[in-house]
Amino acid sequence: MKRNKINFEKYGPLIDSEISKRRGRWTLSALSWLDFDDVSQIVRIHAYNKLHLYDETKPILPWINRLISNQIKNIIRNNYGNYTRPCLKCAASLGEHGCRIYNEQCERCPLFKNWHKNKKNAYDLKVPVSIEDHVNEINSQPTQGLDIRTAIQNLSKRLEQILKPVEWQVYQLLYIENKSEKFICRALKLKYDEKSEIAYNKQLRNIQKTIIKKAKECLFNGEVDV
Repeated sequence: MKRNKINFEKYGPLIDSEISKRRGRWTLSALSWLDFDDVSQIVRIHAYNKLHLYDETKPILPWINRLISNQIKNIIRNNYGNYTRPCLKCAASLGEHGCRIYNEQCERCPLFKNWHKNKKNAYDLKVPVSIEDHVNEINSQPTQGLDIRTAIQNLSKRLEQILKPVEWQVYQLLYIENKSEKFICRALKLKYDEKSEIAYNKQLRNIQKTIIKKAKECLFNGEVDV
């Protein structure tokens, strides 16, 4: 506990700063006893209890943001998740309204029927805003003070560290310099077929998917300060 106290004195202001950045994104107000000040205090206590797990050889900011994001997700799940329809956790669910078994999420499903009969009214009363997307909103919704240029610069710096050389070149040419796909394939000598755009685009598409996947992981894990 002594180490926790020392670390919290050292990193407490940074933790408070990262928590406060999420204030403008908190819109759940169904529970009057759980506003963002309460959430902030819960997260601060959780951070204090977990600081002894931090490896000081690694950057502190990604670790703090991951800890905060995960704890907020837990708070939303524990306090609001009981009211959501069972489809959100069902393996047969297809998107927001689809179902592999019944084609749509409806009362033909026994689980949905039970929820509709016993919990839907409570859901409508206690959860007037959407829970499904709120976890993502807490971590990704822009705030009034968001500096897009700075955010892009920070993301680019992180991607330069984790992308492979060819991925980084594609990222620069495609997303920073706005070059055409044909230009990129020629410049990087990727597979190219004058007669079929599909042939040379396929390799580039795979690289793009990898770039997007890595960028999403960085943002989700709090590795980039936005």
